[in-house]
Amino acid sequence: MSRTSRTSPHGHLQETELSRRGLFRTAGGLTAALALGSTFAATTADAAPAAFTHPGMLHNAGDINRAKVRVAAGDDPWLSGWNRLTANSHSQSTWTPRATATIIRGGTGENYGLLFNDIAAAYQNALRWRVGGTEANAQCAARILNAWSSTLTTVTGNADRFLAAGLYGWQFANAAELMRDYPAFDLARFQQMMVKVFYPLNNQFLTGHNDACITNYWANWDLCNMASVLAIGILNNDGAKFDQAVTYFKSGAGNGSIAHAVPYLYTDADGYALGQWQESGRDQGHTVMGMGQMGAICEMAWNQGEDLYSYDGRRFMKGAQYVAKYNLGMDVPFTTYTWGTGQSCAQQSQTVISSASRGQVRPVWAMLHYHYNRRVSLDDKYISQMCFSVAPEGGGGDYGSTSGGYDQLGFGTLMYAK
Repeated sequence: MSRTSRTSPHGHLQETELSRRGLFRTAGGLTAALALGSTFAATTADAAPAAFTHPGMLHNAGDINRAKVRVAAGDDPWLSGWNRLTANSHSQSTWTPRATATIIRGGTGENYGLLFNDIAAAYQNALRWRVGGTEANAQCAARILNAWSSTLTTVTGNADRFLAAGLYGWQFANAAELMRDYPAFDLARFQQMMVKVFYPLNNQFLTGHNDACITNYWANWDLCNMASVLAIGILNNDGAKFDQAVTYFKSGAGNGSIAHAVPYLYTDADGYALGQWQESGRDQGHTVMGMGQMGAICEMAWNQGEDLYSYDGRRFMKGAQYVAKYNLGMDVPFTTYTWGTGQSCAQQSQTVISSASRGQVRPVWAMLHYHYNRRVSLDDKYISQMCFSVAPEGGGGDYGSTSGGYDQLGFGTLMYAK
């Protein structure tokens, strides 16, 4: 089914856009949704595909083939992105996994660096195999994934355990998706690990929010757990989990759903639509992190035929334009943001946007620019400027040794340039 929408130069929809689902919408998706109850089904009947596309998370077959052809031809910017990948220590086929039974994030005995470093290595080795065809990298990626699926039983710690389950859940699933057809990779065992170790925490957070006030946790907490549920749904061909994540994105009660993540809308003096991000009054590091988390959700859904990028009048694009503009050094409007905290919902307010960590570089912008500007031909002025100001994008290991440098898988220049 072709698109019928037309857009103004600044991204305003002029006609109603048909759902990306198009020809993929069948009774199969409805059946998966109905299994969860009629109320839920009413909002998710067109979400899960009748048959999942593989590879179909952050990268589809076309993305992989384009990168392979362009790198082989020595074309930029793909070659520059490839060179960043091959220079990263995590992408070397000699990487040795450090799988452990219990991962702790928050509190005593933290060891979660073992996990996020190994995930980055699995993903980067999988990319090198997919794009460069090197068997040694495939063997390394499979070795890492198999080591963890045969060892990991628990993710725990204080409340930060939910961040670990979310962030590393969707990233782990993406590495596995790239390797799913490789003979030496035990896909079935890995799928079971995702369902038994990661999904229960993802689901517990999205449904209970650690027994706190619904607005207590920042948007990223919801977003990473939504991304994990979505990724597990795709990896395991589980329509109910896919639907759960999509429904939460559209109408969830917490701060990660789209209307809560982008609570206020504006138009700047040049006519560009902007949307205030929920964490903008907190700091810019977490705000830019949000671009990567919501971007991952939108990209994974897109590759299964669900267009969350355009949902609610392209609300996410407006939020990304706002974040990019401010982090490029320009002024943006800000409406006082008030929310409830703790278990009692005691109110706090932010009256100004935070300049803390303004301009922080994270590899999250290529995915957004090449979607909005190249796939759907919109003027994404601020996203575009941010994208090229940080290109070529690297990944885990290129942005410091702390967890923030591993909150996103990266390498968007290599995998999304069009």
